[in-house]
Amino acid sequence: IRFSIDEQSVYEICNAADEMGTLGPEQTHAGVPVADPTAWTTAMNNLGIVPMGVAGQPLGFDPSLGIIGPINPLMPGISLVPRPPVPAEIPVVKEIIHCKSCTLFPQNPNLPPPSTRERPPGCKTVFVGGLPENASEDIIREVFDQCGEIVAVRKSKKNFCHIRFAEEYMVDKALYLSGYRMRIGSSTDKKDSGRIHVDFAQARDDLYEWECRQRLLAREERHRRRVQEDLLRPPSPPPIMHYSEHEAALLAERLKDDGKFSEATAVLVTWIERGEVSRRSANHFYSMIQSANGHVRRLMSEKAQREEEMEQARERFRNALLAILAQFEQITAVFTAATRQRAWDHFSKAQRKNIDMWRKQCEELRNAHSEEIMGIRREEEMEMSEDDSDENPSKKMRPDDSALAAQACALREENDSLRWQLDAYRNEVELLKQEQSLAPRPGDSSPRGEQRLPFLQQSILGMQQQLRGLQEELKSKEQEMERAKEEQRRLEGELRALREKVSQVQFTRGLPSVQLAVRGPSISEREALLLGIVSTFLHVHPFGANIEYLWSYIQRLDSKISAGELEGLMVRLPHMFKQEFSGVGATLEKRWKFCGFEGIQSM
Repeated sequence: IRFSIDEQSVYEICNAADEMGTLGPEQTHAGVPVADPTAWTTAMNNLGIVPMGVAGQPLGFDPSLGIIGPINPLMPGISLVPRPPVPAEIPVVKEIIHCKSCTLFPQNPNLPPPSTRERPPGCKTVFVGGLPENASEDIIREVFDQCGEIVAVRKSKKNFCHIRFAEEYMVDKALYLSGYRMRIGSSTDKKDSGRIHVDFAQARDDLYEWECRQRLLAREERHRRRVQEDLLRPPSPPPIMHYSEHEAALLAERLKDDGKFSEATAVLVTWIERGEVSRRSANHFYSMIQSANGHVRRLMSEKAQREEEMEQARERFRNALLAILAQFEQITAVFTAATRQRAWDHFSKAQRKNIDMWRKQCEELRNAHSEEIMGIRREEEMEMSEDDSDENPSKKMRPDDSALAAQACALREENDSLRWQLDAYRNEVELLKQEQSLAPRPGDSSPRGEQRLPFLQQSILGMQQQLRGLQEELKSKEQEMERAKEEQRRLEGELRALREKVSQVQFTRGLPSVQLAVRGPSISEREALLLGIVSTFLHVHPFGANIEYLWSYIQRLDSKISAGELEGLMVRLPHMFKQEFSGVGATLEKRWKFCGFEGIQSM
C-alpha cells in the first residue's frame, strides 16, 4: 500500500507555517512508516477509504503485531462500530479533515482556543472569517454541510461569510471548525489558504423565530394553567329559570319541602332581586314568602331538639363520671381496709410496698377525677347563674355570687379530701406505734417503723397546716358570700322603693293601665321590659303587626322568648293591646295594635 502524501509531514509543515507566518513547500515521501496507527485509521476514516487486501478483506494496523494486517471489526477508531464515549475531563483532539476540494488542518494544541462572543437567543447563524480569497460558495457549503442542513450562505466580497443552519444544535458543530487552517487543493498560494474563525452571529430572522417560539410556549403554558384551573374550580350553580306563573307554582311546592328548601329560597331571592315583583305577582310572592317564614318554627323546634340531645349527652357523661368516681371510692375503701392492722400484719414487705404504691396511685387518680367533676359542676353553675341573670335583671348587679359559691364548694371538697388523707396518715402512725410497742422479734420491721415515724409526723404537721389554711380561706369566702347577699337584699329593697315611687307618680297623673302593668303581682321585671319594647314597636306601627313579625324583632334582643309566650303576655293586658283581623279567605291575617293611649284620650 502506497501513500501519496505523508500526513505527519503535512501536519509539521502547517505548524511551522503558523509559527513563522509562511508556508513552506510541501514534502512528499512514499515509503515513510506509519508512526501513529490511531491517527492513520482516523484519517482514512475521514477520507471514506477502507484499505482492502488481496482477498477483499479489510486491512488495518494490528497493535499486537506492529504490522498492517486484517483489521478486527471491533477495533476502536474504525467506523464499523460506534466509538466508545470520551470522558468529559479528557480534551478532544482535533484531526485533519479532508474534503473533495480542500483540506482542513487543526491548529497547534499549545495555542489558546479561539474566542467567541455571547450566544444570542435562538442563534442559527454563524460568522465565518479568515476564508481564503479563492474560496467559493460551493467550497464553503462542502466544508460546512457535514455540520447540518444549510439554509442560506451570504458571502461577502471580503474574506468572510454568514451561514444560516436549519437547527440551533448545528451551530455548535460549526464552532468546532473554528481555528482550522483551510487549504484549497494542494496549492501553496496564500490566496488558497487561510485560518477560518467561526463565531455566533446575531440575525433578525433567528431572533424573530425565537420570539415566536417563546410566545407559542407561553400560550401553551397559559392554556395548561387555564385547563388546570378549570379542573380545580368548583362547578357553577345551575341557572335560575325566568319567572312565570307556572314556575312560581312549582317553586311554592318546593318551598314546602324540607329537602328542597335551600334551592327554592335561592331562586326566590334571585327573582326578588331581579325585580319580578309587581302588583300582578305580589300575591304569589307573598304566599311564597309566607311559606318560607313557615319554616322558622320548624328550625326552632330542631334547634330545641338538638339542645335537648346535648343536655342528655351531658347528663349521661356526668353520670358515667360519677359512676367511675364511685368505683374509685370503693377501691380506696379496699386499700383502707387492707392497711388496717388486722390484715396488714399478714402481708410481706414486698406485698405491703405494692399495696402502698397502688393506694397512692388510686388516690391521685381519684383526686384528679374529682377535680374534673368539680370543673364540670362549676361550668354548669356558671351557666345557671347566667340564665338567672338573664331572667332577673336585679341579679346582674352581683354576677360573682355564683363564682364565690363554686369556689366555696370546691374548697369544701378539697377540705374533705385533705381530712381523708390526714385520717389515713393517723391510722398508719397508730399502726407503727402499735408495732413499736410489741417486743422485738427476729425479722421484725420495727427499725423501719422507727425510721418512718418522724417522716409521717412531719407530713401530718404539714397536712394540718394546709388544712388550717384551707379552713381560713373557706371562712373568708363564706364571709364574702354573706356580704354579697346583704348587698343584694339592700339593692332589692331600694328597687322596691323605686317601684312604689313610680306607682305613686303614675297614680297621681291618672295612668291606670300602666299602673296595672307596674303594680300587678303577676308581672315580673322581664315581662315589664318586654311590655315596654312591644309598646314602643307597635306605637311606631300604627296599622299593627302580626305575631311572627313582632317575635322576629323581639328575638334579636331575647333569643329565649317564644312566640306563644309573647302572645300570652299581650292577651293578659287587653287595656294595652288588642287584636284586629284583616283580609278575606286565604289572605286573612291577625294583627296586634297598641291601644294604651285610647283610655287617656277618652278621659
